[in-house]
Parts: sequence; structure tokens; C-alpha cells
Amino acid sequence: MGGFLGLAAELVAFRRLRNKRSPVIYYFVSSITLGMLLENIIAIFFSTNFYSYPNFFRINTLRLGQFILNFPDLIMFSISLTALAILAFIIYRTKVGMALRAVSYDLDTASLMGIDVLRIIQLAFFLAGFLGGISGVFLGISYTLYPQLGQMVVKGFIASVIGGLGSLEGAVIGAFLLGLIEILLIKLVGSAISPVFIFCIMLLFLLLRPRGIAGTHVQEKA
Repeated sequence: MGGFLGLAAELVAFRRLRNKRSPVIYYFVSSITLGMLLENIIAIFFSTNFYSYPNFFRINTLRLGQFILNFPDLIMFSISLTALAILAFIIYRTKVGMALRAVSYDLDTASLMGIDVLRIIQLAFFLAGFLGGISGVFLGISYTLYPQLGQMVVKGFIASVIGGLGSLEGAVIGAFLLGLIEILLIKLVGSAISPVFIFCIMLLFLLLRPRGIAGTHVQEKA
């Protein structure tokens, strides 16, 4: 229910911002603000207690030679790779994906080419919400459920900044690098201070390389 309310509110806010031709940063601010609003609404109705998922898997560990692997993590990793492959196929190998890329580059030109911009935007929100729902289930299995669990979306934004906004490959690279950096920082400075260093790293990327690792500059030609 909260996901549908968030999606509807985000669509309304996005339409208003698009009609006013607001800067791109406003979309991120509106998303974070609406996320905080939904978190507090959930906390009001369901309290701030911690909840746990039922045990979906009878096998918790898997031994491969000298290595012991977490079986739920393997399942989640496999499903994540499958979802990522399907998303990459849609974006780069279908007409819908071509329309998505065209709309993300230039709304007006895409509209002049006959693309239903509003439908494409709704599709993008649907795909984002669907993938976000899968991620939420995985987080619930790995951790516990609480209203502020959605704050981990900020890590996704940081990974996108590091890898390159608008680049699927960059988002994957940024996510892996962010995970490695976070583990290293937790070992060196502890889990309480590591978010400060991660935020500073994001600021450095924004200042020194705003396009991220895999991002590229696009030069418009008259």
C-alpha cells in the first residue's frame, strides 16, 4: 500500500516539476522528501518496532570445499543478476528502451518524434518501483523490517554518483565499489563514522568528476 501511495505522490510531484521545467536536483530532493514522509506515516500506523521475515529457506549455509556460503545470499545474488540482465535487455535491445533513453536525454525532442513522454515516464517509475520492491524484500530477508529501512536508498544514490548518473554499467560499478569502500571503512574507523567518509567521497566525485566513473560528456552539435 505504501509503495502505491509513494508512486502516485511521486508521479504528481514529477509532473508538477516537469511542467515548471525545474532543475534536475529538485527531482532528487522531492524523492527524498516523499520517502521521509512515507516512513513517518508507516511509523505512525505500524509503530517503530522491528519485524522479522519468516524463514523462507530450509538451508542456511552451503559448503563448497573449504568455503561456507550463505544460501539466502546466493539466491538473492542470482535473482539480482537475472533482474539486472532483463533490465539491460529492455533498455538496450527494445524499442521501449530506446524511448526511455530518448526521453531521459531530451523530453521535447522525444515528444516531437512521436513518443508518448508521459507513458514512458510512468513506465520508468513502474520499473523503478518494481526493482525497489525486490530490493526491499531482499533487505527484509537480510536484516529486519523497520520504517527507516528505506533510508538505504541513499546508498543507491551515492553508488549512482560514483558510477555515473544515467549509466547502468556505472551504477553496478559504483555499487560494488561502495560496498568494498564501506567494508574497508568499517574495519578501519568503525560503523559509526564510516558514513561521514562515504559522504565526503561522494562530494569529491561531485566536485572533481561529476559524471562519475562510467559517465561520459555529451556534446550537442548544431
